[in-house]
Order: sequence, then C-alpha cells, then structure tokens
Amino acid sequence: MKSRILAAASLAGIAAIAATALTGCSGSASAGGDSDTITFMFRGSDAEKAAYTAAIEEFEKANDVEVKIIMTTADEYSTKLKAAIAGKKIPDVFYIDPGSVQAYVKSGIVKDITKEVESTVDLDNIWQYGVDSYRFDGKLMGQGEIYAMPKDIGPFSFGYNKTMFEKAGIPLPDKDKPYTWDEFRDVAKKLTQDTNGDGKLDQWGTGLNVVWNLQAFVWSNGGDWLNEDRTKVTVDSPEFTEALQYFADLSVKDGVTPSTSDAQTLDTYQRWMKGEIGFFPVGPWDVPTYEKLDFDWDLIPYPVGQTGETATWTGTLGIAVSETTKNADMSTKLAIYLSTDPTAQQSLVDAGVQIPNLKDMADEWVTSSTLPPANKQEFLDIAQDYGRALPANTTYSAEWYDELWKNIQPVLDGKQSAEDYLKEVQPRMQQLLDKANADAGIG
Repeated sequence: MKSRILAAASLAGIAAIAATALTGCSGSASAGGDSDTITFMFRGSDAEKAAYTAAIEEFEKANDVEVKIIMTTADEYSTKLKAAIAGKKIPDVFYIDPGSVQAYVKSGIVKDITKEVESTVDLDNIWQYGVDSYRFDGKLMGQGEIYAMPKDIGPFSFGYNKTMFEKAGIPLPDKDKPYTWDEFRDVAKKLTQDTNGDGKLDQWGTGLNVVWNLQAFVWSNGGDWLNEDRTKVTVDSPEFTEALQYFADLSVKDGVTPSTSDAQTLDTYQRWMKGEIGFFPVGPWDVPTYEKLDFDWDLIPYPVGQTGETATWTGTLGIAVSETTKNADMSTKLAIYLSTDPTAQQSLVDAGVQIPNLKDMADEWVTSSTLPPANKQEFLDIAQDYGRALPANTTYSAEWYDELWKNIQPVLDGKQSAEDYLKEVQPRMQQLLDKANADAGIG
C-alpha cells in the first residue's frame, strides 16, 4: 500500500518508537525561540503546506504572533519528531497519532487542552471519533481528558471501477445495500478476465492488502482483535478465523486477485490506477490523484459477513500542544484554529486532502462539490456511523498488533490454514499486549 496512507491514517507502529524517544524527556524545552513565536511541525504534501501557509497567515494577522512552519515528509516525520524530543527542542504545536497519545501523556510531552477546547469549541459540530481519538483518562483511550484536536479524520472507504462493470455488463453495486461475502466473491469472479485473449489474466476483481483491509472483514463478521477492556487478544475466535480464511481464499481458491508474480510486476495499487482492478480501497487523501484516472469510479460499503453490517476503519491525525511551550495560550489557540476554524478547514478541503472536520461544512461539501466520487456520503457515513479506530491506536504500543502480520504470508499463499496460524500467533500477541499494558500501568 502506498505511503500516502501512512500519512493520513495515523497507522500503528509509531507509538513504540515514540515511547523509546520519550524516556527521560519530561521537562524538555520548547523549540520556540520566544513567547511571540510559536512553531508548528507537521508532515504532508506541497498542497497541504500551501493550505496551512494560507491559514496560518490569517491566524498571525488576527493574533499578532509569528508561526514558524516546520514541514517533513510522511516518512521522515516520526524520526525528526523523536530527534526533536530527545534534543529537548519540542515544537510548540505538532502532529500526533492516537497510538502515541498514552506514551506522550505519561512522559509529560503533551498538554491537556480539555478546558480550552470545551470552552471555545462546539463539540457537537466536530466528528466525535476525531475528538475521542485523543482522549485519555489514564487507563483507556477514547475517554477522559483531551490531549489533541483532530487535524482530520480519514474514513477508509471502498471503491469500485464503474467503467469495468459497464464493459462487463454487470449491474452496478447498490450504494445503500452492501454485497454479502458470497455476492462479492461472485462479482469479483466475473470481473476477473483475460480481456485480450492471450491466455493470461489481465483484469482482476480485487487486490486487497491484508494489513489495511482485513479489519473490514473481521469486524463485519463479528470478530475483533481485543476484548472490551483491551486485556485479551481475541484473534483466535471463530469469527476472526472465518474472516481471515475468506480473505485468503479470495486469492488462493477464487483467483480474483493478482498472483504473487503478477504483483511483483505491478503492485495492486498501480493496477488499480491502470484500470485493471475492480474493487479497491479509497481514502479522502486519494481523491485528488483519482480525479485523473482514465475510468469512472465511485464508493460503496464494504461487503458484509455474519453481522450483516458493513465495517471499516477511520484514520486520524491530531494536533497537539507541547507541555513545555512558552506560549501555552497561543499554541492551544493555534491547534484549535487549525482543527475547527471554517476558513482554515476550507483551505484544506480545497486542497483535496481531507473531508471537513466540521459536520455542517461536510454536509455542504457532499451536496455542492462536483468532483468525484459521486457518493461522497459514504465517507460521512463512515465518519458518523460505523468507522472504528485501528486496533493498535487504543493501546500503549503496537508491537502486539504488528506481530499478526509478521508471519501471515503462508496463510495468504494457501500453505497454512487461518485457524492454525491464529492459534499459533495469539499467545505471542497476548504476551506483547500484556507487556504494553504493564508499561502503561494497567494491571
């Protein structure tokens, strides 16, 4: 999966790096030179930099303050932030991912901004998922004090190649009624074709990456990674097992995804971009790139398992304030401004990198924007109704979650059953989860 997803989805793995970097850093200095200058560190594209620059210029004029922008690429961000923390040069305002919140809070790096947020922000007009992703009560994420405001939320939706359907004479998917697993497999088989008659497949129903797409299948089938209080790894449940086996069988039994050798020639993202894949995930950050595709596409819900209800994850990045900033009031004001000011939000939305954080703006965006996809409402449905946090974003570290993916390839190649693998990996994941909870002080 392309690196852009890593930037927008706040993916697991950074928390472990952050925890190491933060050790002993409490009491660090701010990177800001004085109280009249505040620093804002973020990662992103040139389009995001331009949008932020415009928004921050307005903030500077209104507040008689200078904001120094520090921008990195997505790949560089965690390393450079870790170095800044270790060097006691913490930016006043900076991006944070949900998976790092606990470590940052316990190490005294980020400021509790609950009072300022609740006194100035209409929380009913902000996606609850976005705010709750940065709440921490000392034991569990998702509740308690607020330690960042959402930069964005990234509902990870499901796209389909409308042009491919029309050429194959297959009825278009219903945007309001998801496929069942059986229906999805049957349609994917019909889309998998040798279109030029050379004896080799050159079009496939789908090409999903297990790390980013298994969640939708597991959750819709009634499975999950953890129990409710996040103390037990539950990947060896029948519901989880069935979902992983179905996912693997799409390739090894049904043949509706490119083979390993096909993927080595072109990965599935590249094949989707060329119009060779029928179904593929779509995030809001993809929209500017997908506008240039040579085929029509749109969004639908993910196919449904035993529960009959569609599911997927929602990514997010937060904007946090350093505990040691020399200008706490202005730094907090900037974080809230970038997250909730309508003009600032419009700059980011116009850049095509996110959906609006403000619900009323999002409703307007759905009805007024003429850019694809046509079914933008699907993004909002995920944001409002059924999008979930990635499992590792709610725990102290991501090692336990990462363990699942390390040796999963034999299952995807049909060399090991999902049942055998999950029984084998669950104890290792549990041991790492126990360690994470112990490190977090959760008994």
